[in-house]
Amino acid sequence: MARSIKKGPFIDGHLQKKIEDAQAQASKKVIKTWSRRSTIAPEAVGLTFAVHNGRKFVPVFVSENMVGHKLGEFAPTRTFHGHAGDKKGKGGTPTGAKPSQAPAAARK
Repeated sequence: MARSIKKGPFIDGHLQKKIEDAQAQASKKVIKTWSRRSTIAPEAVGLTFAVHNGRKFVPVFVSENMVGHKLGEFAPTRTFHGHAGDKKGKGGTPTGAKPSQAPAAARK
């Protein structure tokens, strides 16, 4: 469920302070944060955040299209290695055929 318009977007106080400091100094320094729940504000466009994903910090460069989203959306916490059954058609024989049943052209 979305946050109420009356309340406004949620940004952790310590992160908001870091964003304001970076804007005041026109700094391109990476801002390290654990606050995955904070909403990206328009003031953060052009800044780079190092968002913690539970194991390491993932660099996230903020563009205009990211405004309104959460920082955690751009630092995935799980690594997808593919499905187990995808290795089916990678052998030298036709799919499902045993080497003894392969056509004569394939045995030569």
